[in-house]
Order: sequence, then C-alpha cells, then structure tokens
Amino acid sequence: MVSEDLNDTVIGTMDVPEKDQLDRAALDQWMQAHVEGYAGPMDISKFKGGQSNPTYRIDTPDRSYVLRRKPFGELLPSAHAVDREYKVIAGLHPTGFPVAKPYGLCTDDGVVGSMFYIMEMVQGRSLWDGTLPGMTKDERRDIYFALIDTLAELHQTDHEAAGLGDYGKPGNYFERQVGRWTKQYKAAQTDDLPEMDKLIAWLPQTLPSQERTSIVHGDYRIDNVIFAQSEARVAAVLDWELSTLGDPMADVAYLLMNWETESEGRAGLAGVDLESLGIPTMDEMIARYAQKTGRSSIPDLNWYFAFNMFRLAGIVQGIKKRMIDGTASSAHAKETVARMPDLVQSAWMFAQRAGAA
Repeated sequence: MVSEDLNDTVIGTMDVPEKDQLDRAALDQWMQAHVEGYAGPMDISKFKGGQSNPTYRIDTPDRSYVLRRKPFGELLPSAHAVDREYKVIAGLHPTGFPVAKPYGLCTDDGVVGSMFYIMEMVQGRSLWDGTLPGMTKDERRDIYFALIDTLAELHQTDHEAAGLGDYGKPGNYFERQVGRWTKQYKAAQTDDLPEMDKLIAWLPQTLPSQERTSIVHGDYRIDNVIFAQSEARVAAVLDWELSTLGDPMADVAYLLMNWETESEGRAGLAGVDLESLGIPTMDEMIARYAQKTGRSSIPDLNWYFAFNMFRLAGIVQGIKKRMIDGTASSAHAKETVARMPDLVQSAWMFAQRAGAA
C-alpha cells in the first residue's frame, strides 16, 4: 500500500489553495473560444503531486481536462516552459505515441495570470510505489517491460517527421545540459556544497560522446506515466517540462537510476528482492532496451548516473529557492529539499565510480 503520508501529499487532487486560484470566468471564456467541444460549467481542483508547473483538473458535465501553467511569481530563466511541453505533446500525439491529446496553448498571461495549456485527462493507473504492491510477479514484470518499451519507442520516433526537428540542438547534449544546470544551480544557490563544486568542475572534462539524437523526455520514471486500467500498457507519458532533443542515454540512465536508489514507497528499487517480486533486473532492462533500439551494447552508466543526480540537485535547488521565495507549488517541496545533500553526495559517489578523484 502507498503510505498515508504519500496519499496526503502527492496522490490525487485537492481544493485549489488561495494562492493558486484561477480566474474561472476568464478561463471559461478562453476555453469556449479555443477548446473544441468544451461546454461548462467547470469545477477546478489541483493535483497534489509535482513541485514545478502547477497542474489542475477541470471537470465539466461531459468530460475532464488537465491544465498546466507556469508558477506565479519570479522565475529562473528558461524554466517552466509550458509552451515547450505543449509543442512536444502536439508533435507526438499524431504519431500514435502515448501522450494526452492537446487542446490548446494560451500565451496570454492575462487569462489566468500565467501561460498555460489544456490537454485531455487520461484515465488509468498512476503507480507511485516501484515495488508495485498487490500485483503478481508476471504483472510487475510486464509493467516494467512496458515502461522500457515505451521509452525505446520514444527514442525511435522520427522527431523530424513529428515536426520537432527544431525542438533542440542536435549535438553536444551533455555539454549543454551540464552548462545549463550549472547556471541554474548557481542562480538559485543558497548553500555551499563542496561535492557540487567538484561535480561542476569534473563533469565538463569527462563528457561522453553522443552516438544518437532523439527526443529526450528528461524525467522518465514509473510515476510520470499513466498505465491502462487493466493491462500492462502505457496510456500516456506525462510531465514533458524537461524534454528536448538530445542523447537518449540520459533517459535510459535516469530510469535505471531507480535500481540504485532506496524505495521508501516511491520509485526506487535498491535493496528490494527483485526476483521474488518478478521485477526485472537492471541488466534485463538494459538488454530489453538495446534489443528494441537495435543497439549492440549500452555504455557504462556511472557517468550518466552522476550527471542525472547532479541535474536533480540543480532542480531541487531551484525548488528550494522557490520555497524560500514562497512560490513552490507542492506541499511536498519541503521534504524534497531536505534530500538535497544526499543527492549531491550520491552524484559524487557515481562520479567516483566513473573515475573522478
């Protein structure tokens, strides 16, 4: 079972807090003009999970929608680009890749106070606990294979044909990402963390070569997808805020990092008896991905683990800065921020495994 605390803080919806209220009349008018098939009245609630772009559920008499908007208040440069989220969803949906149907993007801050977009509310299962309690061994195995197969499908999608040829620069992905997250971290820095300084120095000097370019999700894990209600099939991949064109190994390592992190009722699987649960090993997931994408091998993942932990630390530092400024979106933000030192230490541990001294 999911812990009571997790149910309270990240799962489901809640009444919209006063600071996150939307202008219902203005939103209703915009949706009447721009969302095909929309008919009010609307009821609005807010999803509990997520610390970045505030996400709302909009219920009408005949259907439900999801609204994603930028946070209110001062934001870091290039962060919270909901227009980029909308662009990738709108590009992928016609290809048959599992994303929510996009309905419209509003760039006028005057409607609800910030840019936002509307998409379909996809029905299905949200799985937060990586151990998948209550399932059989075969069900767990099928869920994880569906997860890695869908990632392989994303990386095999022709981004040019999907109209996403300009969604990011085609090369030097990790060089650009290390630079970006170094800048983001420094812009939001509130503490001195020596291991972070070491990573900022070491990562640019040890960049791996980029063999392929694909759409990269940037935050691909089991709790960022919706599974079909009664089968091991991904119905929709969510939370595209960090997506771009880049090296698909970033996504692979980010997903497989869960085999290296503690469970604690979330996506992590370290210390879990995988065999008894029927959950594939990391090696089985790597082999499955390689087979689906036609790769003969997968490189050593420790550098990629170090990078992803470093990037997470940069993201969490941004959450901490927003929490201090009073604009963090989730009640779960305080707990997330408390993990910052552990993230940085883990990143440096993986860097050492990859040869850092």
